[in-house]
Amino acid sequence: MNSPNPTALTDSLGRPLLDVRVSVTDRCNFRCSYCMPREHFDSAHRFLPRAELLSFEEIARAARLFAELGVRKLRLTGGEPLLRAELPRLVEMLAQIQGLELALTTNGSLLAARAEPLRRAGLSRVTVSLDALDPQVFRAMADTEYSVDAVLAGIDAAAANELGPVKINTVVRRGVNDSEILPLVRRFRGTGHILRFIEYMDVGITNGWKLDQVLSGREIVERIDREFPLEPLDANYAGEVAARYRLRDGSGEIGVITSVTRPFCGSCSRARLSSDGKLYTCLFAHAGHDVRERMRRGDDDASLQDFFRELWSARADRYSELRSSRTRGLPRVEMSYIGG
Repeated sequence: MNSPNPTALTDSLGRPLLDVRVSVTDRCNFRCSYCMPREHFDSAHRFLPRAELLSFEEIARAARLFAELGVRKLRLTGGEPLLRAELPRLVEMLAQIQGLELALTTNGSLLAARAEPLRRAGLSRVTVSLDALDPQVFRAMADTEYSVDAVLAGIDAAAANELGPVKINTVVRRGVNDSEILPLVRRFRGTGHILRFIEYMDVGITNGWKLDQVLSGREIVERIDREFPLEPLDANYAGEVAARYRLRDGSGEIGVITSVTRPFCGSCSRARLSSDGKLYTCLFAHAGHDVRERMRRGDDDASLQDFFRELWSARADRYSELRSSRTRGLPRVEMSYIGG
């Protein structure tokens, strides 16, 4: 397992800042029920105008400053990041930053045509969201005109362009797509891809989250283990969010992310930069800190890094560990805004 970066900033609970997720757009071509439900993100919804988005130069500058402070991984997210025009140009800029691993999370619908230019630009890895193989269940979860086949073609293109191992993320919602767990395992075992199941989380306030729709990580593992015996694996690195399992027959790896039933706040090393330049220190935060305004008013690099240090050193977020009836009504940023 990789050791923690000794140069990284640490927060008030001793957690290092190692990983930054950057949302490059708040737009998406899916309307997933747990992220951007159509009743809230319909044709009347106001997305950010281009002038309010961080420019590529501003993103690259922030990434460089984070890397100098010890960050070692940067993940591009959205919305759907492949909707941002000229994204390979941003990747090429970020690839020039020494010591920074570049990854991207996508719904995969546009990936088949874009995997190769992204790899040439310097992207290292891709994670694809796929909540079902059955077309009807997929439509119920994603609420999109894109097909499962389009996503599968994107996964194949990512693998062909060595953007791997490809990780496939599945949000599991009891009674909606939990019947897809075993079909997904059957489909991806033996491919070299890593399939990860995520407990349905109460991110934001629009997804209608209910605890009784959460299928626990324990139940997910038990279902898989009955057909495909599993054995636990050690974490790859400090702060890894997924509990890892190996299929005993050697045909693949499964991950389970348990933010609800077994929170991992104690090892969380992630910050999130929204597409309009707000820095969030927790996925469940209610407000961000304005980096864009500081950049555009002319703050120099040293001032910005002092700002990052101050924010992270004061960080005490641990929402998932505190989740209760008292936290249920608290305002929270929508997941589509900060990329999950």
